[in-house]
Parts: sequence; C-alpha cells; structure tokens
Amino acid sequence: MLSAESGAAVEAVAASAAALAALAGTGAADPPAADPLEAGDPLRRLADGCLDGLAEVARLEARTAALKVRLAADYVQATRALAPPAPSPRDRAVQEMALVAEVGCVLTVSERAAAALLADSRALTTELPLTLAALQAGTLSWAHARILVQETAGLDRAGTAGLEAHFLDPDAPNPARGCPAGELVASRFRVKARTWRERHHPAGIEERHATSAADRRIEYTPDRDGMAWLSAYFPADTAAGIWERATAAARALQGPDEPRTLTQLR
Repeated sequence: MLSAESGAAVEAVAASAAALAALAGTGAADPPAADPLEAGDPLRRLADGCLDGLAEVARLEARTAALKVRLAADYVQATRALAPPAPSPRDRAVQEMALVAEVGCVLTVSERAAAALLADSRALTTELPLTLAALQAGTLSWAHARILVQETAGLDRAGTAGLEAHFLDPDAPNPARGCPAGELVASRFRVKARTWRERHHPAGIEERHATSAADRRIEYTPDRDGMAWLSAYFPADTAAGIWERATAAARALQGPDEPRTLTQLR
C-alpha cells in the first residue's frame, strides 16, 4: 500500500518505462517515419532511436528519484507515527538512528548517504513543491533538485519559495530568463542559484560568513593503491592563501630537469 503521492510517482515511472518499451519494439508498434529518406536509412533511425532512448532514460531517472523521495518521506512519517513516544532525547536519537539504518540497509548505502537522502526528501516534500513536481515530471534532474535543496538551506520560507519560483515558476514576478533550469548543465545552474541566493539572502555576508566559518573542518578519505584524499573547508581567504603559497612553491621547483607537472608538484 502506498500513499496517493507515491502512487502518482509510480505512474510517472511507469509512463517512462512504457515509452522505453515502445522504443525497444516491445510496446506499441513504431509510428511510420515522417521522412521517406529516414525510413530507408536504418542507421539514421537507430541513431535517432538511441538519442530518444537516452532522453527518456533521463526522464526515467528523474522520475525514479522523485519516487524514491516520496517513499522515503512516507516511510519516515509512518515509522514516526508507529513509534512510541521517546521518553528522553537519547531514546529519540536511537529511534532516528534506527530509521536511517533501515533505509541504508534497503538501499545498500552508508548511513551517511541514507541520512542525506532523508534530509533531501524532507526538504523536497515540505519546502520545495515546485522542485519535486518538476522532478516527477522528468523536466528536472536529481542533480538540479539537490542544488535547489542545498542553495535554499538556511533561507527562511519566503526566501526558499522565492528562489524556487524564480527558476521554476514562469508566472513568478521576476522569473529566470533564458534556458529553463532543467536544460542547464548542473554546474551552471548552481552558479545561477547561488548568485540569486547571495543577492536575496536576508542576512548580511558578514553574519553568514561567521556562521559558516564555525563549521570549518578537515576531512581524510582513504583511496585505493595506498593513496588518500585530504580536503579542507576553510574561509575563502585562508584557502586562497594556502593555494597561492602551494602554487608558488611548486613553480619554484619547476625546471628543465623536473619531469613532474605543476599539479603534481603542488
């Protein structure tokens, strides 16, 4: 048994699956080619069919992501309703950890990834209705949806609604111009969303910088072949200073007898 919202998401996924089945020739018969030249060129029809298939797979992936969001949000709601009242904050934390662990086990992902999915699902189902609707329609990818979740974090309800409407509501007072959000490369869309956020954030940059600086940290991630990644989240001026000093030191080591690249020396 699923909720009405999850049921609608299932139907959207089924529509994409049916479209792919038709392309594969396992569904309805292919319509005759409009161009006689195309009808006589099987390679052209194959190439066009592959592009159509890739486009439909992209829609299917977006719709599947929307379904995952709906199911995750419904699971959280149902599980919390079934759970007895937690007598203490510790017991409440244990309940939340168990909830995250169940989702991680089902999806075969880490608890960190499961917690991130649940957080994204909560934001999309409670604060970003236009984003979730576009995701379910297949006009917005999961990467774009996550960018909207990330760039609206820390905004109040009015700011969140304003940013979302700017990019996804053509009837908004000042809608985004040019290419629709879902047709932009995700990295380019992030720049546009972040620019809007910076211009309309109710808090000043000094206040936001002080809050973010409190979260500065260094992370260590092991990799294969005896290697590892060391990443840092610093204030921009500190990070830029480290980068410039490392670059200057690397350039000083360059010479005709040094085979390593600047990146390797840095």
